[in-house]
Amino acid sequence: MGTAPPGGSVKTGKMPEGEKTRQCKQEEEQQQKEEEREGLIEFYSSYQELFQFFCSNTTIHGAIRLVCSKKNKMKTAFWSVLFFLTFGLMYWQFGILYREYFSYPVNLNLNLNSDRLTFPAVTLCTLNPYRYSAIRRKLDELDQITHQTLLELYDYNMSLARSDWSTLSTQKRSSRSLLHHVQRHPLRRQKRDNLVNLPENSPSVDKNDWKIGFVLCSENNKDCFHQAYSSGVDAVREWYSFHYINILAQMPDAKALDESDFENFIYACRFNEATCDKANYTHFHHPLYGKCYTFNDNSSSLWTSSLPGINNGLSLVVRTEQNDFIPLLSTVTGARVMVHDQNEPAFMDDGGFNVRPGIETSISMRKEMTVRLGGSYSDCTEDGSDVPVQNLYSSRYTEQVCIRSCFQLNMVERCGCAYYFYPLPAGAEYCDYTKHVAWGYCYYKLLAEFKADVLGCFHKCRKPCKMTEYQLSAGYSRWPSAVSEDWVFYMLSQQNKYNITSKRNGVAKVNIFFEEWNYKTNGESPAFTVVTLLSQLGNQWSLWFGSSVLSVMELAELILDFIAITFILALRWFRSRQQLSPPGLPPNSHNITAFQDEAPGLSAPHRFTVEAVVTMLPSYNSLEPRGPSRDGEVGHE
Repeated sequence: MGTAPPGGSVKTGKMPEGEKTRQCKQEEEQQQKEEEREGLIEFYSSYQELFQFFCSNTTIHGAIRLVCSKKNKMKTAFWSVLFFLTFGLMYWQFGILYREYFSYPVNLNLNLNSDRLTFPAVTLCTLNPYRYSAIRRKLDELDQITHQTLLELYDYNMSLARSDWSTLSTQKRSSRSLLHHVQRHPLRRQKRDNLVNLPENSPSVDKNDWKIGFVLCSENNKDCFHQAYSSGVDAVREWYSFHYINILAQMPDAKALDESDFENFIYACRFNEATCDKANYTHFHHPLYGKCYTFNDNSSSLWTSSLPGINNGLSLVVRTEQNDFIPLLSTVTGARVMVHDQNEPAFMDDGGFNVRPGIETSISMRKEMTVRLGGSYSDCTEDGSDVPVQNLYSSRYTEQVCIRSCFQLNMVERCGCAYYFYPLPAGAEYCDYTKHVAWGYCYYKLLAEFKADVLGCFHKCRKPCKMTEYQLSAGYSRWPSAVSEDWVFYMLSQQNKYNITSKRNGVAKVNIFFEEWNYKTNGESPAFTVVTLLSQLGNQWSLWFGSSVLSVMELAELILDFIAITFILALRWFRSRQQLSPPGLPPNSHNITAFQDEAPGLSAPHRFTVEAVVTMLPSYNSLEPRGPSRDGEVGHE
């Protein structure tokens, strides 16, 4: 017989059903709170939920119609088509805006500035190629050969100076070498019927049935062509100039033969009411235009015009008589003048014009600057460093400088020598038919390709981004007048030893001045900037959807959520496929899962709760049980 322990008893059992339900609800609420706290990284469970939330809460107009009319399929379809059609039209407009932006359009800005102007450089040439003493003998020989040629072709007896006739017999032996080269390039007149197979550089003539030109052949004489001209004057001048260039090229330093004869050409020089001196000009020799003088080319002391007008510019009295000239090379009388910017070569055959003898020529100037946008807006160049053509001139980059340098470099590469009119590249020598027999044939072939842009010089040479040009307008008047010419010529004879028989054809006056202080600047500015692009895009977005930048962010958020949901759903599908596929079994084993009544769960095991309640009984006897306990007692016998 046992007795209960004095310390009490232990009671175990199951939890009541109500308390168990209450505890489950508490666990669910706690789990729900944890899920709410983890909502920052939670995404929508389906695409339908995502789009429904977007359409119900977005600020884009019309999107709510896709949700509120979902019970009416016809309205839903209508608003869906309208919504996506509007999107298509808007992005079509976006494409137009982007295309316009990436075409880089520009606006032309015209500005009128008023300030003291720096006077440009002025180059004046005599139009009288001089017979220098070093080449006088060979030029006389060439004149004799030309005289005989004209006598045979045209029966024209060209008048020569007596000194030429007297020295003809003594020069027969020395002229044989020159005659040999002239006979290699003879001047001929041919019937048109015989010129059917001429190359394209021979122009067609309708007025006459003959043409005149000279023959050019390759070094082995296998290929020849006739450089023909419709005018006999042009043909004779070109033929004579061809041989004249060869004579100049034979001199060791032909361009150093120039001799400054400023006082015999410039009778008077005045700028801004002040007399010019030797520090205000430089001189050089041009093969066709003779002696040339450039005024105001010294960058250290440039002239500035304080006031516009004829009295505040450059005034020159020049001699236009052709003394000891070359009649077959120069067929005009007067002077040639060109206005250009400092540090730019004077290309007299491109931008110059002639001054008539016995005439006062007044040239008014207007300065005009052009500033282009570089980079993507145009193909201009800042300083020519990015142009694939070497600058052969000792000046800054210009388009004409680049084109001439490009031709000269091709000339050296193709013909093996350099053309005399252009600067000499390093390591090259000027063309001379005593050393380069067929250079004339190569030159005229190359010239035809150059004009047709086969060499690509016009494509390679780009315009500079900054240009300064001078718009010129000229006025003419007789100078000196009939009532004043006597005393004017008398003063010139006393001061400048002016003793010309034909007075009026021997002098000319030139005035060059600014017409006004204002000068025009043509600038460029971007017509479609990034700010303009964003403004236009915003206008289109507001037009089609009536929304703002935040609406665009909502759309971006929709796209990101769509991508995230797609990734999550794909990941869940992939994991479920892995869990549903059974693990690999050995080859001799049998699958006994089919005989099981209930397959165990493949996921996490079922959760269950086992709770034990232990109750300590009180030690006093009044609370001791009188009968057997329902749960059992433990005692001592």
